[in-house]
Amino acid sequence: MSLTHPHLEVSIGMQRLRLFDDRRLVREWPCSTSKFGIGFTEGSNKTPLGRFIIKEKHGDGAESGTIFKSRQPVGHWQPGMETKSDLVLTRILWLHGTEPRNENTFQRYIYIHGTNDENSIGRPASHGCVRLRNREMIELFNLVPAGTPVWIEE
Repeated sequence: MSLTHPHLEVSIGMQRLRLFDDRRLVREWPCSTSKFGIGFTEGSNKTPLGRFIIKEKHGDGAESGTIFKSRQPVGHWQPGMETKSDLVLTRILWLHGTEPRNENTFQRYIYIHGTNDENSIGRPASHGCVRLRNREMIELFNLVPAGTPVWIEE
C-alpha cells in the first residue's frame, strides 16, 4: 500500500493510534501510552502532547521480538519470557517534537515501538513511549516514512 500524505494521530484518552492518508482513515490500532500520565519533563517517563515528526526509523527487517538498546539489536524476546522490564522491541519510530513545549522529545528518546507486554495494550502502561503489539508495529513501520507528521492528544 502506498500512501501519498500519511500522518498519525495518537489519542491518550482512547489509547488508540490512527494512520491517515490525507483525511482518509487507513488503519487504527490500540496502543499504550505512559502509566505516569502526560508531561514534557526529561526523566518524567510521561508521554508528551502536540505535533511531532518521525525523525528516525530503526529495525527495518529485524525479526519480530528483537530487543533494542540504544536502537541497536541486543537479543530476542519471545512470548512467555518475563515482562517486568519495559523492553523496546521489533521496530522504532523515534519522535521529534516540533513545538516549544515538546522540543526535547527526541532527547528524551520518545518512540513508537513494539512491546514485550502486549497484554497492556489498550491502557496506559508505558514509560513515556507509545507502544503497539509487535505485528502491528511492523505493519505501521512499513507504511510510514521518516518525516511523517504525528499528533498526540489527550
